[in-house]
Amino acid sequence: MTSESFNGSSVPNHVAIIMDGNGRWAKQRGLPRIKGHENGAESVRAIIKACRNAGVKYLTLYAFSIENWVRPRAEITALMGLLKRFLTNEEHELHENKVRLRVTGQLADLPKAVQAGLRNVMGRTKDYQEGQLILALSYGGRREIAHAVREIARRVKQGSIDPEDVDEDLVSANLYLPDVPDPDLLIRTSGEMRLSNFLLWQVSYSELYVTDVLWPDFREEQFKEALAEYAHRNRRYGDIE
Repeated sequence: MTSESFNGSSVPNHVAIIMDGNGRWAKQRGLPRIKGHENGAESVRAIIKACRNAGVKYLTLYAFSIENWVRPRAEITALMGLLKRFLTNEEHELHENKVRLRVTGQLADLPKAVQAGLRNVMGRTKDYQEGQLILALSYGGRREIAHAVREIARRVKQGSIDPEDVDEDLVSANLYLPDVPDPDLLIRTSGEMRLSNFLLWQVSYSELYVTDVLWPDFREEQFKEALAEYAHRNRRYGDIE
């Protein structure tokens, strides 16, 4: 994802986004919730392009949480249909810009056709190194940490590691995508002040940016505002001024 408008020192390497407000956007306009999701998909396209232009190498989008499975079946079906169309319509952009598609979360929870579509595109883009688009699907931060703990416990039981060797680096190495760097910037739209079980381990030192803008209205202009705010932050990682 090549840079056009920001200098390298001020650009976050990894941006993660909690895309919130699709339903509220539709309700404000007297539209079905799916219309909010459809317009939200247009924001996804815009932000992928904005990341490429700014030089952001990793973009993680919170597309569907574990908790979202309690939503009405019709809405879930519509969301999965949108995801399938997104893969079909946007794959050429990934190839053109040499961007790798990845998924974090419980891929096996998704409908078989959606799984197949994701695996196909992930396979065809796996060697690209210009950037990574990561979709968090059927994802939960606590479940990811539990996954890491189980993997470590299994190795301790086997005797391949000692309990005293368990540290932060070992936990990180057993997360879903251990090679992906932690987010530098976490954006949440719609003004809600919570993490919603998203990347709980990885965002411990991420800069947080919350905007009242609803996700379907969040486009390149709003993204640039978030990057401008990030550029003025002083990331101390617990150190003094």
